[in-house]
Amino acid sequence: MEASWRQVAGGRGRARGRATAAPSSGNGIHLRGAGGGRQKGSVGAAGPGPSPRGAATPAAAGSSAGHSPAGSEAPQTSVASELMSQRKFEEIKKANQAAAKKLVEEHFSSSSEEEGDEDFEGKRGKIVANTFTSYTTQTDGDVRELERTRQYVHEAFQAGAMTCLICIASVKRNQAVWSCSGCFCIFHMPCIQKWAKDSQFLVSSPLTDDDFGKRDYPWPCPKCRFEYKRSDTPSRYYCYCGKVEDPPLDPWLVPHSCGQVCEREFKPPCGHKCLLLCHPGPCPPCPKMVTTTCYCKKAKPIPRRCSAKEWSCQLPCGRKLLCGQHKCENPCHAGNCPPCPRVSRQKCVCGKQVAERSCASPLWHCDQVCGKTLPCGNHTCEQVCHVGACGECPRSGKRFCPCQKSKFSLPCTEDVPTCGDSCDKVLECGIHRCSQRCHRGPCETCRQEVEKHCRCGKHTKRMPCHKPYICETKCVKMRDCQKHQCRRKCCPGNCPPCDQNCGRTLGCRNHKCPSVCHRGSCYPCPETVDVKCNCGNTKVTVPCGRERTTRPPKCKEQCSRPPTCHHTSQEKHRCHFGSCPPCHQPCQKVLEKCGHLCPAPCHDQALIKQTGRHQPTGPWEQPSEPAFIQTALPCPPCQVPIPTECLGKHEVSPLPCHAVGPYSCKRVCGRTLDCQNHTCLKECHKVTEIDACVGKNKAGPECLQCEEGCSKSRPLGCPHPCVLPCHPGECPPCVQMLRIKCHCKITSLYVECRKITTADVNEKNLLSCCKNQCPKELPCGHRCKEMCHPGECPFNCNQKVKLRCPCKRIKKELQCNKVRENQISIECDATCKEVKRKASEIKEAEAKAALEEEKRKQQAELEAFENRLKGRRKKNRKRDEVTVELTLWQKYKYYLLPACAVVVLAFAWYIAHDVA
Repeated sequence: MEASWRQVAGGRGRARGRATAAPSSGNGIHLRGAGGGRQKGSVGAAGPGPSPRGAATPAAAGSSAGHSPAGSEAPQTSVASELMSQRKFEEIKKANQAAAKKLVEEHFSSSSEEEGDEDFEGKRGKIVANTFTSYTTQTDGDVRELERTRQYVHEAFQAGAMTCLICIASVKRNQAVWSCSGCFCIFHMPCIQKWAKDSQFLVSSPLTDDDFGKRDYPWPCPKCRFEYKRSDTPSRYYCYCGKVEDPPLDPWLVPHSCGQVCEREFKPPCGHKCLLLCHPGPCPPCPKMVTTTCYCKKAKPIPRRCSAKEWSCQLPCGRKLLCGQHKCENPCHAGNCPPCPRVSRQKCVCGKQVAERSCASPLWHCDQVCGKTLPCGNHTCEQVCHVGACGECPRSGKRFCPCQKSKFSLPCTEDVPTCGDSCDKVLECGIHRCSQRCHRGPCETCRQEVEKHCRCGKHTKRMPCHKPYICETKCVKMRDCQKHQCRRKCCPGNCPPCDQNCGRTLGCRNHKCPSVCHRGSCYPCPETVDVKCNCGNTKVTVPCGRERTTRPPKCKEQCSRPPTCHHTSQEKHRCHFGSCPPCHQPCQKVLEKCGHLCPAPCHDQALIKQTGRHQPTGPWEQPSEPAFIQTALPCPPCQVPIPTECLGKHEVSPLPCHAVGPYSCKRVCGRTLDCQNHTCLKECHKVTEIDACVGKNKAGPECLQCEEGCSKSRPLGCPHPCVLPCHPGECPPCVQMLRIKCHCKITSLYVECRKITTADVNEKNLLSCCKNQCPKELPCGHRCKEMCHPGECPFNCNQKVKLRCPCKRIKKELQCNKVRENQISIECDATCKEVKRKASEIKEAEAKAALEEEKRKQQAELEAFENRLKGRRKKNRKRDEVTVELTLWQKYKYYLLPACAVVVLAFAWYIAHDVA
């Protein structure tokens, strides 16, 4: 049972993907599995293709064995190829099996996919509806006029809805099309070009060669028969609005649309242009708002849609009717007022009779002869009730004889006599004349015998002139259909059009052409066919012939088929073709063992894998039977949760009804052992309770025995472990000696551990005191005078310190703590102030002298700088002077000066020598 339910779960849990094949390098193919990854494999088991990952290829085997002997290379290559073939076979086998499973699953889940399609179509319908909402949200928008445009736009979005009536094929997004401007029907460009060419040829074919090409013969639209000129034959592919040639394919736009604003003139023209994006079908009514008044011009102008700008105020019209007496009482209306509906007594034209008649027709004629006496006094008017004077007597004046040759002037009371001449009127034959004398009444029939030709001109015969001659020869000319002979007796050549039915099978393959026999292609089938859903409540109308390729519409009605399982009614789902989807309602059958209701989904038609199937010999062999079959399965094990306590009584968990029994919760046992310090570390197990009153926390015989040492926490400050094994109760006092430092951290003391751990704060301070003076320094710099103590030293220094006034002249000795607390201060006296004043005066004098000295130095530096600056200016002036010619002294002064010196010295020596 469990194995079968695993198969069902595996069948339902398959991924909803399809196996798709894509070309790969070499001769292999890629098979995309359910997980989305690609698996490579060749078409044949041993054919060339990419190797699977991890398998050694022949080339790889050869390269790796490059240094091995030639005899060992062939066995390695064969082994590698066998491994590769086997792996490929397994991969392709798995891929084919996955593809088969997905196909079966898609077949049974068609209803869910249809619901997804319906949701998409519903959203698309809302988008199309919102597009036209603005046309009807304001004053008097007419929804009925938008139906044609909405239908064309909806068919443009719907795949396969647009059909070419010439070839009865779907119009695809990437095909060039042409749209009729009369009926807006869409045709393939090649189809309409061939249609136009054939139509023009058939119209012009009866003409002679001289007339061919001189006249512009029209060609009709295949659907609405709207005629186009020869120059209007489409030759290029344009969008619907005609702005863009060869519009590119854009999945975000309407097919064959350029995406720009339409801007076509509205019909009937109102001066505005269409504001929708380039679209198929007729433009919707003009949505512009204009201010117009009503038909009778009585109401105030109001803003309205341009397409509905003519409106009625519903007030009485009030215009005077044609009768000239009454006014129009109809509500405000368009056009001329209707005839007056009132009735009145009116005389006829001659005034003899009076009758009740409509006020709209005051003039009427009775059926009596006028009878008034004419001016001649002999005759009366023979006209029926008329208007005006009767006129002159028709027998007065000059009158002709019956043959119209003689004229007589006779009174109106006398008849005109015959003239006695021959009649000579042309007889009915149109050839001969009457040979009788002038007579009254019609001429007699022509009785002359003549040689007459028949109408077809093939035979002649002598016979009376008044009798027509029709031979028995039947015309063998072909009628305008070029299929049937005329077969009319003695045809004069103007053979009538063929009156037989065409009878050719139309492109729809369902009907025959109902038109009169004709040449060329038949017009498309005018019939339409309703493609219905399975129940017949929903239908779509398509051109005849498209019902074979058109998908049935999505029906919104609920499926009315009876259930195929044990339930009284099946799940609600939409109308569909094929078998209904599997029932997912709860089974609700009563289980035999426990009496609960089966909560599993209905399994009367479960999809399970078929066993014992024929194993295919290769991936090219297709399975001949489906991989899954529908069969009824027994109810699964009862899954109703039953509260059950575990073995160790830790928890109460809900277990499935079929699995109720003793179980371990896999937790630690956690019962307190005899030592009262530890718990049992075994996994949840059965415990035999000896004493029922102890409770669930007491360990039983099955629990562990404690073998650890005492792990209780020691007193604060005791670093020694307990000397006893793990035991209940308190540990004994610690008697070991503990080495501690005194408060001043200089002396080591030995104290019993229990004394130090059980002492209070004061006792601990006494035990830690070494009885020596504290060696710490106070903040003032003096040593603490207290005995070894904990914490900070007290600030009560009584040492004598020297204290001076601010000017350092007065000096006194005071206690240190009072000086540190700023309790005593020494102020300067009058002598100190005088000394301070003199010192400040001396400083001011020195500062003034220093300032004067600084100014003097700056003045000296300034003068020196100016002197240096003057010397530079003189040098610059010499450079700027113009060179002049040197004198003899300037040229030879270096030679003359030594000579003059020698002369002067010689003269001086001479004078001195003479004086001596």
